[in-house]
Amino acid sequence: MNFLRGVMGGPSAGPQPSGAETIQKLCDRVASSTLLDDRRDAVRALKSLSKKYRLEVGIHAMEHLIHVLQTDRSDSEIIGYALDTLYNVISNDLEEEEQDDSEEENLPKQVDDLGSQFTEIFIKQQENVTLLLTLVEEFDFHVRWPGVKLLTSLLKQQGPQVQQIILVSPMGVSRLMDLLADSREVIRNDGVLLLQQLTKSNAAIQKIVAFENAFERLLDIITEEGNSDGGIVVEDCLLLLQNLLKNNNSNQNFFKEGSYIQRMKPWFEVGDDNCGWSAQKVTNLHLMLQLVRVLVSPTNPPGATSSCQKAMFHCGLLQQLCTILMATGVPADILTETINTVSEVIRGCQMNQDYFASVNAPSNPPRPAIVVLLMSMVNERQPFVLRCAVLYCFQCFLYKNQKGQGEIVSTLLPSTIDATGNSVSAGQLLCGGLFSTDSLSNWCAAVALAHALQENATLKEQLLRVQLATSIGNPPVSLLQQCTNILSQGDKIDRRGSKVQTRVGLLMLLCTWLSNCSIAVTHFLHNPANVPFLTGQIAENLGEEEQLVQGLCALLLGISIYYNDNSLENYRKEKLKQLIEKRIGRENFIEKLGFISKHELYSRAAQKPQPSFSSPDHMMFDHEFTKLVKELEGVISKAIYKSSEEDKKEEEVKKTLEQHDNIVTHYKKVIREQDQELEELKQRVSTLTSQNEQLQATVTQQVSQIQQHKDQYNLLKVQLGKDTQHHNSHSDTFQMNGIQMEEVSKLKEELEEWKNKHELLQGQLREKDSVTEKLKSSQLEMATTEQSSQTSKSGGLEHNNELQKELEMLRSQIQLQSAEISKLQIENQKLQVMNTSADPVLGDSGATAGNNSELERRLEQEIKELKSEIKALSEEKESLKQQLDSSSSTVAILQDEKSKLQQEVAESKKEQDDLLVLLADQDQKLSALKIKLKDLGVPVEDEDDIESGDQGDEDEDGDEEEQD
Repeated sequence: MNFLRGVMGGPSAGPQPSGAETIQKLCDRVASSTLLDDRRDAVRALKSLSKKYRLEVGIHAMEHLIHVLQTDRSDSEIIGYALDTLYNVISNDLEEEEQDDSEEENLPKQVDDLGSQFTEIFIKQQENVTLLLTLVEEFDFHVRWPGVKLLTSLLKQQGPQVQQIILVSPMGVSRLMDLLADSREVIRNDGVLLLQQLTKSNAAIQKIVAFENAFERLLDIITEEGNSDGGIVVEDCLLLLQNLLKNNNSNQNFFKEGSYIQRMKPWFEVGDDNCGWSAQKVTNLHLMLQLVRVLVSPTNPPGATSSCQKAMFHCGLLQQLCTILMATGVPADILTETINTVSEVIRGCQMNQDYFASVNAPSNPPRPAIVVLLMSMVNERQPFVLRCAVLYCFQCFLYKNQKGQGEIVSTLLPSTIDATGNSVSAGQLLCGGLFSTDSLSNWCAAVALAHALQENATLKEQLLRVQLATSIGNPPVSLLQQCTNILSQGDKIDRRGSKVQTRVGLLMLLCTWLSNCSIAVTHFLHNPANVPFLTGQIAENLGEEEQLVQGLCALLLGISIYYNDNSLENYRKEKLKQLIEKRIGRENFIEKLGFISKHELYSRAAQKPQPSFSSPDHMMFDHEFTKLVKELEGVISKAIYKSSEEDKKEEEVKKTLEQHDNIVTHYKKVIREQDQELEELKQRVSTLTSQNEQLQATVTQQVSQIQQHKDQYNLLKVQLGKDTQHHNSHSDTFQMNGIQMEEVSKLKEELEEWKNKHELLQGQLREKDSVTEKLKSSQLEMATTEQSSQTSKSGGLEHNNELQKELEMLRSQIQLQSAEISKLQIENQKLQVMNTSADPVLGDSGATAGNNSELERRLEQEIKELKSEIKALSEEKESLKQQLDSSSSTVAILQDEKSKLQQEVAESKKEQDDLLVLLADQDQKLSALKIKLKDLGVPVEDEDDIESGDQGDEDEDGDEEEQD
C-alpha cells in the first residue's frame, strides 16, 4: 500500500517514478493481485491518471481493463472505474488547462488520431462491444452511465464499424432503446445522445429504432420537457427524430400512419407575447420547423409528401404555422424558416394552396398574406434570406396551381384593377418590383411573374393585354414592351446591386413568356427594335459577366424562331435564320447558347427548387427555368440548322397531322355521342324490362285470384250436391207432381255444364300465361345481344299475333260464360216460381205438410245462396275481363317500344360500321405520312405514344365534362 500511497500523492522518500513506470506497475497489480480490493484500488489509480497520461494508459492498460470487465462483473465499483478509464482513453474530450499554447496547435489532430486508434483496438474483438452492450443493461447507475458514455464515444470515433457490430448482435438495438425508459434523467438524456450517434446514416438501424416505439417515447419526452420552451434535452430529441426521418421513406410513412403528425401541432402554439425569446427556444423551434420540412420535402416520393401535406392540413398544423407567419415579435430566423416550412407544406397541394390564399394578415384593413409577403420581397431593406424565403413561398404557392396563377395574373388585367387605389394587389407589387431601381427586386419580381405563367398558355395570352402608364401625358405601353425597353437600356439606368442581375431576370421572364405561345412571339417580333437588339448582344465579344446575358439572348431569339407561326412577313423563320447566319453565324450562335448550361450558377440552381444563395450576386438562375433550358436547348439547335425545304415539309406534315387529329377528334366525339345514346337506349331497355316484370307479377297475381275463385266454385258445387242428395232422400215421402225434382235435376245438369266451361276457360288462361312467358324470354334475348335482334323481332311479332288471337278467344269465351250465367239465373227464377206454385199441393198433404214447408224453406234458402254466389262469380269474371284487356294493351305498347329499340340499335350499328371504315382509311393515310416523315429524317412518335396521348385527351375531356 506504500506504493499506492506514493502514487496517490502521499509523502515518500527517494526519487519519484515516472508516469509510464507508475502505470506499468498499476497494470501489473491489476493483472496479478488476487484480492479484489487491490485490483479495485489499482483501477481507481489508472482512472485518475488516464486523462493526463492518456497514451500510456491506453497502450498498457486497455487489455487489463477489458479483462476486468469480463471477470469482475460481480463488483459494480471496479466495473465503473474500468469503464470510466476506457472512456477517458477513447474520448476526445480534453482538459485544456494542462496544455501549453505551443502544444495546442497540433493537439486536435493528434487527439483525433489517438481516439480513433484506441477505438479500433477496442472493437477489433467484436466480443468487447457485445460485452459493453451487456453492461449497459445493468441497472446500477455506476455501471450503466459509464457504459453509455463509452459506447457513445466508440460510435463517434468509428461509427459505421460499431453500428454493424451492434446490428448483428442479438437484441443489440433493443437493449439500447430501454435507455429512453430509464427514470434517471442523466442516463435517459445520454441515451438520446447515444441513439443519435447510432442512427447516423444507417437506414436499417433507423427502421429498427422506429419500430421499437422510438417516436412515442421521444414525443413524450419533448412534451414532458415543455415542447419548444424546453431545454437542451428537447434539442437532442429533435435531432434524433431528424436522423430517423430524413431520407427514410419507411419511417416517414410509419410516422404519418401512427398519427404522430397530430402531436406536432402543440409545438407551434406561440402566445401573443412573443418578446424575450431565449436562444434555446429559438434553436428548438428551428429544429421543429426543420422536422416538418423533412416530412414534406420535395425530394421525397410525391405520394408520401402529398399524404403528409393533407394530414398537416386536417390536424391544424398548417393553420398554426400561418399564425406564426402573421404574428408580431417573431425572431427573423424563425420567421424565415417558418416561411420556408409553409412553402413546402403547400407546394403542389391544391387544398393547402387554397387555404393559404385565404389567409389574411391581422392589419386594418386585412390584407392577404400573399400580398404582405410580396411587400417584404420587393423591399430592399429586408434581410436577403427573408426575401429568398418569400420568393420560394410564392413559387410553391403557384406550383401546379392554375387557379392561383389565374388569380395573380387577374390582378394585372385592366378589368380587375382597383380603381380607388385603396388596396395594393399582388400584380401591382410585382410590377413595382420589376421596374424598381433595386436589381434584386427586379430579379425576384421577374422570377415570381414567370412562375405565374409556368405551363399556362392561356395566361400568357392574357398577360399581353396588360397596359402600363409610364408617365403623365404619354400613351400606355404593354408589359411586354416595357420589359424589352428596360432590357435594351441595359446599364443606362443607375441600379443598386448587380448590373447583370436585372437583365438576367427579364430575359428569364421573356423566355418563359414566349415559350409555347405563338401569339406572344408575334407580339415580341412586332416591335422592330427587339430582333436587332438581340442579334447585336449575341454578336458582340463581351466579358465573362456578359456571356450569361449573351446566352439568354440567344435562347430568346431561338424561342422566337422555334415557336414562330410565320404570321409576320418580315420575321418569318427562314428570314430569322438567314439573319443569324449573316450577323452571328450558326456555330457562334450555338456556342453562345451553350453558355447557359455551362455556367456554375446554373448547375447550383438545377439541384433543388429552393433558392439558396450565399450572396445576392449569386442569385442568377431559377430552378424551373433550368428545366426550360434543358428542354429547349436541343430543339432550338436543331431548328437553326434546318433548311427552308425541311421547314416547309415539316409544316405540311404538321398541318396534315393536325387535320388528322381534328378528324380523329371529330370521330371520337361522334363515337362518344353514340355511346351516350346507346347507354340511354340500354337504360330504356332496362326500364321496359322492369315494367315487363311488374306486368308478369300482376298476371301471376291474377292467376292466383282465379285459382281462389275456382276453389270457391268447387266448394259451392259440393254444397249444392249435398243439398240435392238431401232432397232426393225425401222425394219418396211426398209428391210434387214430378215438377220440383225435374227442375232440380235440370239445374244440376246446367251447373255441371257451367263447371266444364269454366275449366275450359282456365285451360285457355294457362295457354295465355305460357305465351306471355315466351314473350318475356324473347325480350330478354333482345336486351342482352344485338346480333340476334332481327330474329328476336320476327319471333316477338309471331308471339304477339298468337297472344292477340288467344286474347280474342278468351274474350269470346268470357262472353259465352256470361250468357250461360245469365241463362242460369233465369232458370233459377223459374224454379223459384215453380216452387211457389207447388205450395198449395204441399199444403194439402196432411201429416207431411210441416216437413214439406221446412224442406221448401231450406230449398229456397239454398237457391238464394246459389244466386248470390253466381252473381259474385259473374262480377269476378267481369273484373278479370277488364284486367285482361289492360294487360293486352300494355303488351301492345311494349311491342311498339321493342320494335323502335330494335330499329335504333340497327341504325347505331350501321353508323359504327361506317365510322370504322373511315377510321381505317385515316390510319392508312397516317401510316403513309409517317413513312414519308421517316424518309425525310423527321422523328415520328410511335403508335404507343400516340395512343397514350389520345388516352390523355380522353381523360382531359372526361375531366372537363365532369366539371361541367
